Amino acid sequence: MNLYNIINEIEKVDPEVYERLDSRRSAMKNFAGLGKKLAFTAVPFALGSMLNKAYGQSANSIVDVLNFALTLEYLEAGFYAKGNTVATVLIPNAGDRSAIKTIGNHETAHVAALKATIQQLGGTPVSSPTFDYTAKGTFADVFTNYGTFLAVAQTFEDTGVRAYKGQAANLISNNDVLTAALNIHSVEARHASQVRQMRKANGFGDVKPWITLNQSGIASSAVQTSYNGEENTTQAGVQITNINGQKISKEAASEAFDEPLDKSQILAIVKPFIVA
Repeated sequence: MNLYNIINEIEKVDPEVYERLDSRRSAMKNFAGLGKKLAFTAVPFALGSMLNKAYGQSANSIVDVLNFALTLEYLEAGFYAKGNTVATVLIPNAGDRSAIKTIGNHETAHVAALKATIQQLGGTPVSSPTFDYTAKGTFADVFTNYGTFLAVAQTFEDTGVRAYKGQAANLISNNDVLTAALNIHSVEARHASQVRQMRKANGFGDVKPWITLNQSGIASSAVQTSYNGEENTTQAGVQITNINGQKISKEAASEAFDEPLDKSQILAIVKPFIVA
């Protein structure tokens, strides 16, 4: 692999490549030492990292996505923190109290991780908004009625899963950040499953650990926007229902995938919970 030839070819197409990276002298010096420092198989990845600096998704756009995620994590972390302060009154059994405490600790850890990542990328973490967990009175008894508390918790967790999936494509240029975000995504999915099972165990709803069609299993139309679109049964242009002659219901087909939500949809969902 002749790195000079590669760069020379890029320079023919884009004479400003060195300015995008650094000065020409500095860039060529870095390229000259690249092959000496890295195993041959690692060179393409290192070169890709350098060129990503010039042409890849900007750090600013990634920081924007992470700050968006951070706002959602503030929402969840604050919700569980408040719930845990009244847990002995609100939550009827020790097992549930332990589970809610663990989930809350996870959300607090997500806040810390996102803030640290944003700072490492040279960005500034957004401050937490002021939240109204009653959603302007829609869930007035959220911290006095355990059924309402778990219903709101389920909605937050289900929405979080869809939000992270919706932003994954915007982080694809940074493997480390994408991996971290998908790890959080998987934790949010486990939270959603746990909360759903707790709702069923306490008699608050006949729900599965996953979403079926666009059904929330919550007796309130206020949460429906968090579930709209989940009834989709087509993936990558392929109809999953009865695929290849198999007996697969639309319910089962919809349960196999979580559908992404974009930023505008998420903001509309959480807007009632934000005071300022």
